[in-house]
Amino acid sequence: MAAQAAPLAPGSASRGAVPAFPPVALSAEAAPFTPLGTDGWRLGSPSDVEQQFSRCAAKLRALRADSGQLKEELNLLLDQLLSENYNKTLEPNINIRPEDVCCLLKHISCLVPLSQEHLVIKLCQLVHHLLNQLKVIMEERTLDVLLDYTTSALKVCSTWTHSDVLLALSTIVYGNGPQCHKHLRDLLGEDGVLLRYSSPSQPNIELRHVALTCMANVCMRIPGQASLDDQYRSVSFRVFLKTLQSTKPPNIDELYYCMVIQAALKGLQCCLSGGKWKFVGEELGSVLAALKRLMFQGTPGVSVEWPTVLYPAPLPQYEGLSAPKPAELPTSSELPSDAPVSGKTSGVRQAFNYSSITFNKISDFVLNVSPQNKKRKSKGKGKKTSSEESRVDDGEEYIRETVPALQKGGGREGGGGDGESLSKPSCPSFYPSWKRASSDSEFSDPEGSAQSKLRLYNGRLRQGALHCLLAVVKSVEKRTLYGYWSSFMPDSPIGGPPPLTLITIILKDPSPKVLSAMLDGSRQFLAVAEDTASPRKSYTPFSFLLATAVRELHRALTLALLAETSPQTLTQVIKCLAYLVANAPYHRLRPGLLSPLWKQMRPYVRNRDVNVRVSVLTLYGALVTTQAPLPEVQLLLQQPEGSTSGSSSGSLTQQDSALSWRQRDGVSTPPTPVKPSLRSSRTHSPQVVRTPEEADSSAPPWLLQLCLSLVTQPREDQSDSEGAGTGGGGAALEPSPVRLEALQVMSHLVRGYFSLAQASLCEIGQMSARCVREADPSIQLHGTKLLEELGTGIIQQYRAENNEAVRVPMSQVVLFWSDVLSGPLNGALQSEQHPTLQTSACDALSSILPQAFAQLPDKTQLMCVTVLLGLTYSDNYLVKTAAVRALGVYILFPCLREDVMFVADTANTILAALDDRSPNVRAKAAWSLGNLTDTLIANMETVGVDFQEELSDMLLLKMLQAATRASADKDRVKSNAVRAIGNLLHFLRQSQLTRSAFQSPLEDAVLALVKTVQSEATMKVRWNACYALGNAFRNPALPLDSAPWSCDAFSSLCHVVSSCKNFKVRIKSAAALAIPANRGCYGDSGRFGCVWRSLAKALENSEDTNDFFEYRYSASLRHTLSHALLHLLGVSRSQDMPSLGASLAGEEGGGIKQHLIRYLRAEEGGGDGAEGEKEMAGDSCTPQQRIGGLQETLNRLKELEAEGEEGTSKEMVVHFLEDLLKTCEEL
Repeated sequence: MAAQAAPLAPGSASRGAVPAFPPVALSAEAAPFTPLGTDGWRLGSPSDVEQQFSRCAAKLRALRADSGQLKEELNLLLDQLLSENYNKTLEPNINIRPEDVCCLLKHISCLVPLSQEHLVIKLCQLVHHLLNQLKVIMEERTLDVLLDYTTSALKVCSTWTHSDVLLALSTIVYGNGPQCHKHLRDLLGEDGVLLRYSSPSQPNIELRHVALTCMANVCMRIPGQASLDDQYRSVSFRVFLKTLQSTKPPNIDELYYCMVIQAALKGLQCCLSGGKWKFVGEELGSVLAALKRLMFQGTPGVSVEWPTVLYPAPLPQYEGLSAPKPAELPTSSELPSDAPVSGKTSGVRQAFNYSSITFNKISDFVLNVSPQNKKRKSKGKGKKTSSEESRVDDGEEYIRETVPALQKGGGREGGGGDGESLSKPSCPSFYPSWKRASSDSEFSDPEGSAQSKLRLYNGRLRQGALHCLLAVVKSVEKRTLYGYWSSFMPDSPIGGPPPLTLITIILKDPSPKVLSAMLDGSRQFLAVAEDTASPRKSYTPFSFLLATAVRELHRALTLALLAETSPQTLTQVIKCLAYLVANAPYHRLRPGLLSPLWKQMRPYVRNRDVNVRVSVLTLYGALVTTQAPLPEVQLLLQQPEGSTSGSSSGSLTQQDSALSWRQRDGVSTPPTPVKPSLRSSRTHSPQVVRTPEEADSSAPPWLLQLCLSLVTQPREDQSDSEGAGTGGGGAALEPSPVRLEALQVMSHLVRGYFSLAQASLCEIGQMSARCVREADPSIQLHGTKLLEELGTGIIQQYRAENNEAVRVPMSQVVLFWSDVLSGPLNGALQSEQHPTLQTSACDALSSILPQAFAQLPDKTQLMCVTVLLGLTYSDNYLVKTAAVRALGVYILFPCLREDVMFVADTANTILAALDDRSPNVRAKAAWSLGNLTDTLIANMETVGVDFQEELSDMLLLKMLQAATRASADKDRVKSNAVRAIGNLLHFLRQSQLTRSAFQSPLEDAVLALVKTVQSEATMKVRWNACYALGNAFRNPALPLDSAPWSCDAFSSLCHVVSSCKNFKVRIKSAAALAIPANRGCYGDSGRFGCVWRSLAKALENSEDTNDFFEYRYSASLRHTLSHALLHLLGVSRSQDMPSLGASLAGEEGGGIKQHLIRYLRAEEGGGDGAEGEKEMAGDSCTPQQRIGGLQETLNRLKELEAEGEEGTSKEMVVHFLEDLLKTCEEL
């Protein structure tokens, strides 16, 4: 790299043994100094740099404003300070204290008068030099002093100095925008200096560029700090947007104007990243239109008329082809004819058709590749051919100089950040490119050097536009962004060339991060996509358009995979596919999308780059997770390994030949023999080729075998220098990220396709146990999570509705858990230094099949229970939460729930957890208490009174009081607390209810339920409270007829059954009102009539709702209400006849009759929410049984003795029932 010199006084060359540097005349065009000798020797050691700084600083501090030689001394000392290299990236041992730098700069600013413009320039260069390279964070006093000085210089000094002054100012304000509030009015207020210089009417392009950069740095927000005031951020936003929308003045060089646009893009990104942003009017559409135009800046073959605003619309917007305007920036298609080779030219000129592009055409199509794609050819090797030159990484410098500063939020641009090459000194990117210390030798060839620079700058513009678009995507609500989906996502072209979208960018200039951000979280938007139905000819449904977009994304992204060999870009493209697979509704799309993708990913699992391998496993994880079990994926998993091979003999992809690091399928070189001790007969190497005829139909899926191999087996090729784990014998295993992702894929596979993985149950269990034994906590954690998934899959298989023939044999389940519990899981449970591992181990312990737990040895059962009881006293709330939840699972085990001692120990543990400070612990404790009380009810029915008598009365009282207190907690605690109250009120015996100690807690508990039913809590809490009241009503010992709280209980249920908007709450309340078994429980005739009228009104209004999600429960609601009304008729007495007769005689009776007919004939009463049926004893009654019950009710009412008004009303009720019965028999 050619050495460049800064302004230097002649006298400075006589310092010691320092080599002389040629003096350069001071001017506005002077370049920053880079201290290299003529032979490349770097000036001094780090200690020399520090000593030189200390000497110069001491001399400067000794100077006074009235000194006779002040100007000369300042000139010499400033030159000496500027001649040093303080770059900590190159010289990490430099240790100059920030406070010394701040003190020095404050003192110099007092010595340099604004009238000495040459010294002002040198001071501004020094400010930028020191703050930028030393990464100095200024305290408030220094910030104010330097801001005062630079803003004053802008007002007093000549215009030719303003470029350097603004450069220093941009360094000062970097990330300090909110702290500059005293000067923001002068900078960004009306007629502010930055607004003047950044205006599109500013003729000096250099000043405009630096002013925009300075404005961007003012808007820059450091994480953890406050953002800039919205007033000034809005002003800056409008300036940046206006700059992006402006056309290039005719007398301005294209390269300079590219830098102006790039600065505006950085500023716009800073505005959007500085906090929440609200777009006003058409601002969002204008920004997206400008960014879309710049996304294709300089892209060959793109010549369209760009809209100034994009509008949200469900249909795609197609840009019309037209000739470019003269004022537009020139594109790379205007390059000299000798730039591309002939094949490339034909690729540029042809219409861009996704379906017809092969790998070679795409690679030839790209004149301006992404900066991270290919390595630059070494210089000095002779002239490149035009083809080689076109494939050179024109944007390599962009990575080193431009990208990281604003993205990382730390350090100043060009200050030697992490993205810079160590072989290149720090170069501040605030300088225009012709003033930077980057090597000009890259463009030394006089032929085409300007065009090379233009391609480089256009590449930077496209990258900047994509970074800015990513910021827009992250700052805008998904719902708003979906309106612009068609402008950036492809769909099938309706004749002519397809629209320009993000996929076009990925294929031409890969940068898939924006597409990933748009696809992430798009499940709700894509959920309506569907193309399984026959296409309509009259119009195209929106669901079909979305389905077409999904298919186009699949096709284009798979083409991008073929076109790329860069590991970074491959990783991003595969991540895009993973996001797409995770969010698209494949169960609503025609099959066939996932099969090619599944096969195409096969070669990439052997890619040399670890990030590519991890992303491929992530994609496979998404494939086995999406809408599992998906028939297409199930078929792919069942296919023999050889039939899904991604490459066959003699047909290798570019990635196979160039990037394969494992033995490839189908290659003539035989695979490395595998020792039997390393690979079992079941887990063979995924590289062994097997034909479909040779494949064992019962063999585990290839994906499962691959993951087992990646986790446990040594790498077959250890040539790459990636960090890897070591096996027990010291052999290098796969890197941890690959092994972790493989474990996650296995977890997804077991969760979604357990029937296919169960053949390898013991093998997976052994692998998981091996992972738990390892030293890496992450591997241990994923091993225990996999054990939990296996246990959950077994439990789901043993549910009553599943086919017994496909279940894992019980003996195998018992053997599996015996091995796991006798292995390292016990150690993981006691690993106090890793609480997350303990938590996961508790979850794994809670996933044991109850039937298998009963067959485990007694000592194993005792160990599980003892460990869980002990972990509930852990200091870590995560461990305590998981242990309490596991106890809540164990209390339901048939072999444990009848053990009174275990029930008592668990109850005391749960009661202690209900008083924990953590809401998570309390929520799980309430859930476990609900399960425990469910167990009490189950034991009351199976064991009987003996269990009730053995359980301590005081323990029951404590549980009732604790549940009542918990019912006033947060909703997630309250929902299970009220469930526990209902169970306890159902469980209490007559002898306990009559004790004085229970009287007050009993009343408090019922009133807590009443309060919850009438509260504004979440609907789940309210319907649980209604269910709890109904559960309490089942206890015949409760004094419902005489207790003062019973009136409140019935009143609350009557209110919600007729007025609550949530139908599930109404269903639960109606079911509760139908539970009391005898007439006395309903109280006097007034309360009974109130209950009847509430149920009748609710039945009449059972279809009154505007919410579709509630309407689907209306059939179940009518079923429950009809059952409740018939139940009331069945228990009614003579004193109830007047209220019943008045209701059934009028129009209301006609409506009730129609609903009762449908109920008796079982015409409705299921639907999606048959919750009501589950609450009633007659939920499984046939129509004949229901009609039989109605006949019994009619016969009983006929036998009632009633006189006067009661007798007349009785006859009306009897006539209603006879007519109802006759109608049902006739139908």
